[in-house]
Amino acid sequence: MKKVIICGSISAADEIIAVQKKLEAKGYEVETPEGVKHLGMWGEDATTEEKTDRKIKHDLIRLYYEKIKVSDIVLVVNPEKKGIAGYIGGNTFLEWALPIFCESQSIACIQFPSCRTLLKFLPCSPLY
Repeated sequence: MKKVIICGSISAADEIIAVQKKLEAKGYEVETPEGVKHLGMWGEDATTEEKTDRKIKHDLIRLYYEKIKVSDIVLVVNPEKKGIAGYIGGNTFLEWALPIFCESQSIACIQFPSCRTLLKFLPCSPLY
């Protein structure tokens, strides 16, 4: 079974969960960011600084990189954010770049709402 790890902003949690469900229905094993799994840990009123402190305290970035290394497919879910179509923030950019250096995974990006594009990319060889 192929392992897919989804990368994206916590603000895209709804889109990430929708993609996760579609992939699991197709038989993929799917990993999502801890922030998506535990949305309550961020709090609606948390500042960027507070969110950063939580990521550091729980070592979330480094732990996710380790999960990326053992995944078959890295999928970036990047809906519009801050008025930018296909937005990719700093952490997501680093997560997206990691497989390029591991040279062992396929990489795909989804710009919503065209979720149908997703299934075209999954069986691909690395997309550099």
